[in-house]
Amino acid sequence: MKNFIGNLNKAFESRVRLGVMSILLVNDHADFGSLKEQLQITDGNLASHISALEKFGYIEVRKQFIGKKPNTSYLVTALGKTAFSEHLDALEKIIKHSV
Repeated sequence: MKNFIGNLNKAFESRVRLGVMSILLVNDHADFGSLKEQLQITDGNLASHISALEKFGYIEVRKQFIGKKPNTSYLVTALGKTAFSEHLDALEKIIKHSV
């Protein structure tokens, strides 16, 4: 039997990073506040996971002003889509071969 666990991406081992990527793939983008609310985590926790995903090149950060208020939003890069898809494929193979 092939070892599919080796195909898992360590960047997505955290439930928060898995959640961020899932939310961003379903939506075109999401802002910090909506990610924080949906994932029910603290500002600092979300910021550290966002920073890690950005360093991997999996998400892009966009800063803008809406009226006079700053707004930070995030979207998945092409590299992030590919990496996440490969991670999900590896999970599916693990599940299918475990049954």
